[in-house]
Amino acid sequence: MRTVPSIIHLDMDAFFAAVEQASKPSLRGKPVVVGGLGGRGVVSTASYEARRFGVHSAMPMAQARRLCPNAAFLTGRFEAYRRNSEIVMALLRERSPLVEPLSLDEAFVDLEAGPYGPALRDAGPGEGAQLVLAVAEDLRADIVEHTGLTASVGAAGSKLMAKIASEQAKPDGLVLVGIGTERDVLSPMPVRALPGIGPATEQALRRAGLATVADLAAAGPEELVRLLGRAHGAGVHAMALGLDDRPVVPDRDAKSVSVEDTFEVDLADRDRILREIDQLAARCVRRLHATGRSGRTVVLKVRRFDFSTLTRSETLRGPTDDEEVIASTARRLALQVDVTGGVRLLGVGVSQLADFTQEDLFAQLERAERAEREEREESEPEPAVAAAVEEPPAARRWWPGQDVTHAELGPGWVQGSGVGRVTVRFETPDGPPGRVRTFAVDDPELEPSGPLPLRPGVE
Repeated sequence: MRTVPSIIHLDMDAFFAAVEQASKPSLRGKPVVVGGLGGRGVVSTASYEARRFGVHSAMPMAQARRLCPNAAFLTGRFEAYRRNSEIVMALLRERSPLVEPLSLDEAFVDLEAGPYGPALRDAGPGEGAQLVLAVAEDLRADIVEHTGLTASVGAAGSKLMAKIASEQAKPDGLVLVGIGTERDVLSPMPVRALPGIGPATEQALRRAGLATVADLAAAGPEELVRLLGRAHGAGVHAMALGLDDRPVVPDRDAKSVSVEDTFEVDLADRDRILREIDQLAARCVRRLHATGRSGRTVVLKVRRFDFSTLTRSETLRGPTDDEEVIASTARRLALQVDVTGGVRLLGVGVSQLADFTQEDLFAQLERAERAEREEREESEPEPAVAAAVEEPPAARRWWPGQDVTHAELGPGWVQGSGVGRVTVRFETPDGPPGRVRTFAVDDPELEPSGPLPLRPGVE
């Protein structure tokens, strides 16, 4: 058991939406919703201004539009989120080499493994807690200085309590749970406050008269095992007592996750090959889920009838463990391979592994782009009349929130597009709200661009 609450959990506040507000002065203080904008899109992140209207993550985007019609609805800018996440993670690693990322905007840190370790181990409980608070406040200030974004931090003697403390700290706060006070903090909380207790488990517990964490602790392990099963029940009881000895784990050994099958009879039919790839992708994703990993590069392995082996790979915009994204990418790679003569072996793998995934946002954009391609292909005229139909060449490239630059007006972002026009607001993170201009979608002076740093000149 630790004598000092030296594990911290950092969670960036409404990260995706906050990056958008920091990037776009005209959106600061206003409701912003980031996610998939198609008919089946869901909310990835909502700003706190939007949350006041009842908008929350995982909500259907159509419902979010009804609740908050005046919000700015934006697609994700993955490169901007990744860049700012890297800045935050680098600041965490200055405090300790033991940083365990859970997502782009969330991580555990073990301060005893870093430069403050000797002082923390030598300090008494009170002095150690004060040092942890000072380190956490400096960290939060550094994040604001380098990114302009705010973070909530929880500090405790375990990962469980640090996570719960950071939830209490939201937004833009710091909460420390002292050693020995874990039961006092947990007891009045509803059972849903514990990790791993979702709606179904909550209902099962409520039917048994267990509504608070104190009820779970008093029920005892046998009762919880009877209600929830051996592994889950025992784990829930330990959490209810505030017991958690999981270490902060910065790296994992596996470099990739893959599955493959060798066929008794060579496969020569391309449709059959694509079906097998779908099944392999599903198995690969199950392995990813089992290890809690995601990956950025999808790899297809093909061994042909003559025992020659080919590999093809595609690197995605960010880490994902979404089955549809991985399967569609592997199928796309398969179309690049000559399977004449038959295929003896197929394999699907994922590399560039990460301890996090932003699968909702990445998968939504992948699906939206694929749906748009399919719709466009279905609506394309026959070759005989194609020359008589003109389509604006850039009509499909403008997404709400997308970074652009104009040859004369400079950097800006897309507010919306349609009917052959695109509306752009020209502003930068360090300037005032900018002016709005409208262009033809194929205006040669308007081009997509990369994200600007939120704090120009700050390293």
